[in-house]
Amino acid sequence: MRLYTKMDTKEIKIPAGVEVTVEPTIIAVKGPKGSVVRVLHRDVEVKKVANSIHVSTKDTTASARALVGTFVSHIKNMIEGVQRPFVYKLKVVTVHFPMTVSLQNGELLVQNFLGEKRPRKVKIPSDVAVMVQGELITVESPDIEIAGMVATKIEQSTRVRKRDRRTFLDGIFMIEKCGQPITAE
Repeated sequence: MRLYTKMDTKEIKIPAGVEVTVEPTIIAVKGPKGSVVRVLHRDVEVKKVANSIHVSTKDTTASARALVGTFVSHIKNMIEGVQRPFVYKLKVVTVHFPMTVSLQNGELLVQNFLGEKRPRKVKIPSDVAVMVQGELITVESPDIEIAGMVATKIEQSTRVRKRDRRTFLDGIFMIEKCGQPITAE
């Protein structure tokens, strides 16, 4: 077992056009495409030094050092998201019943899913842009976690239960995550 006596510190460069604010428990990143705020963990210390961010911990345990790496990834995603928002694409697939997808009052409505009379609803947070264009649904946000959560909620809203999945192929399926196409394995 390796013990570290010195504090592990990782550095992240701040690109031009991005503004980072560090408070004792919160880090905020603002850029041309939006802003993202995250609450910091009590074991992680984040400092802004000139044109970079230093992430460190005083604890020498392996879990604390792993937490530093986790927060470095979170901050990099925040910086990337305010420059170029994260985009998820979903496809509406209908086999048995013609399904209708629309946006109304901050909700995504899925009507006539498997012949149901009541529409299925997914609430859309204010900092997420959702567009419906025919069979394609696009979810866009500077925060990767919120964009992924909304895309997953939309996909799960049309999950087939208590029916043979090989026959009832209707639903909304994710086809692209953050610009990367999803392939069936």
